[in-house]
Amino acid sequence: MTSTSAESPVRTRTRRAILAAASTALARNRTATLAEIAEAAQVGRTTVHRYFADRDELVKAAVADSIRVISESTLDAKLDQGPPKEAMRRLITAMVDTYERMMFIWGEPAMLELIDEADNPDDADQAVRGLIARGQSEGVFDPDVSVDWIQQTLWALTYTGGEAGAKGQLPRHGVAAVVIRTFERGIAVG
Repeated sequence: MTSTSAESPVRTRTRRAILAAASTALARNRTATLAEIAEAAQVGRTTVHRYFADRDELVKAAVADSIRVISESTLDAKLDQGPPKEAMRRLITAMVDTYERMMFIWGEPAMLELIDEADNPDDADQAVRGLIARGQSEGVFDPDVSVDWIQQTLWALTYTGGEAGAKGQLPRHGVAAVVIRTFERGIAVG
């Protein structure tokens, strides 16, 4: 079963818990078994099988769900509101909060092949690019580098910060602040 539209609230919560656990478990160990994913989701393996026929179906659904979570988190940061610097701070915080989802997708090139363009709306990407362009036009972000460069730098810093938090090199509650500070000092004008 892949559609959540006709599911009960309990089934929807269970499905989302399985997908979140799958993305976390697979980000940490690409060979995690269905039993390990079920344990991480705090459900039985048979419960996982009621929602997903096999591991491949679960992985594909976890990729689509992770894209959804990252996109929703980005859009919830309201990047078109307030000064660009404040909006960027909200974005970085939102991105750090979805680090494990990002690690799951972008930590393994094979996962990128599973992204269905229909499940990957580019509203969030356009919002990020719009924020960067707005910040450049207002003199907050360096106008001498491309929007692409700033966006890729943002992703790299967030990924690296999340990884440092996961490894205990940074306190998890401090990752967003370190990423924000590094990002702002790296793209400041003047």
